Amino acid sequence: MSPGFLILSILVVLLAVSVAALLYRLFALRGGGTAAILRVMPQNEGSGWRHGIVRYGDETLAFYKLSSLRPGPDVRLTRQGIDVRSRRKPEGSEFDIMTEDIVILDVIDRDDSYEIALDSGALMAFMSWVESRPDGRSQRRRPL
Repeated sequence: MSPGFLILSILVVLLAVSVAALLYRLFALRGGGTAAILRVMPQNEGSGWRHGIVRYGDETLAFYKLSSLRPGPDVRLTRQGIDVRSRRKPEGSEFDIMTEDIVILDVIDRDDSYEIALDSGALMAFMSWVESRPDGRSQRRRPL
């Protein structure tokens, strides 16, 4: 077997694995979720935004980037740790990927800072999910 054939075979296998991972992620995300655009802060003005899908769980919000090959979520926010600091409209170059009806939330999850861009329906769902979280003091204690 020649070295060229071996290298070509390895490249074909890597390409097949990458395509399989992408297809798996696309089919997994077809199961539902809410469209969102998220960026980890701090970032330069207008950069770092990633399109994806948000899925709500009992304790966490999972964000899946559309362009990622990871099998799981790219970002997880904990329901008890989320604090919405402010909201704003898109500015400047953000209009290249967003419309006027988008609202951008400045969110902190413990020590991590994010901005998440949502349309009006997704904003209502997100705020309802955050505001309906149980009070940490009222949660049942598990018997030892």
